[in-house]
Amino acid sequence: MNVMIPECAQIVAHRKIISTLHRNSANLCPNPEAVGRKAGWTGWGASGTVPRHHRKPAVPKTPKTPKTQKTRAAAPGRAPAPATDRGGLELEGLPGHLVRRLHQVAVALFAEEIDRVGADLTPVQYAALATVEAHAGIDQASLAGVIGYDRTTIGGVVERLEAKGLIHRITSPSDRRVRQLSITAEGVALLRSLVAPVRQVQDRLMAPLAAAEQATLVRLMTKLVHATNELSRTPTRPAPPLSAAPTQPATPRRL
Repeated sequence: MNVMIPECAQIVAHRKIISTLHRNSANLCPNPEAVGRKAGWTGWGASGTVPRHHRKPAVPKTPKTPKTQKTRAAAPGRAPAPATDRGGLELEGLPGHLVRRLHQVAVALFAEEIDRVGADLTPVQYAALATVEAHAGIDQASLAGVIGYDRTTIGGVVERLEAKGLIHRITSPSDRRVRQLSITAEGVALLRSLVAPVRQVQDRLMAPLAAAEQATLVRLMTKLVHATNELSRTPTRPAPPLSAAPTQPATPRRL
């Protein structure tokens, strides 16, 4: 036998009333919440719910029209700049970048051709050795100026050439603090053996260009290098005139 306590019976009765109100509220009960409260049940709205037929229909939102991005028209007679991620700079169009890349190619070709003949010489050492041959008796500081090299590090280049037996360092008769440089017979023989490989480097470097283009490029590069010489950290300087070539010592100084 089911026994129902008064409170439970009242709750069941209230639920039946609310259920009936939900079904007929469209015509009979415009305000079912007030009726429920009048009946003494305070649970209406405790859950925060509203009967489905009393909810306001959702008004569909009108989609926003995307704003049209304004673009500036290019000035008359001027082509629009290409879109880039570098603030308007195209890396492949920068002369400095192209010069650096071409230098990398030239150094790689030089090393390949020199290794092919079994020689041990870097591009800087080659330039220093050729300058010493052309300017016998030149001192280290002047050598750095002729080839455009740092005066504080030219000593290492000279030391390596002397260690290979390619040059001599001789104390200047007029100033014992100055060391004059002269090429050895081994150095001359090495330069002669490198004429063909060095020429091959230049040919391979310029091969993509026609003969007229090669001449034009060399002319423009020479003009540009001379015009910007003083902007370099190691500008080139002409070799000083020498009164007489130094005599080679009987026993060359070795490191």
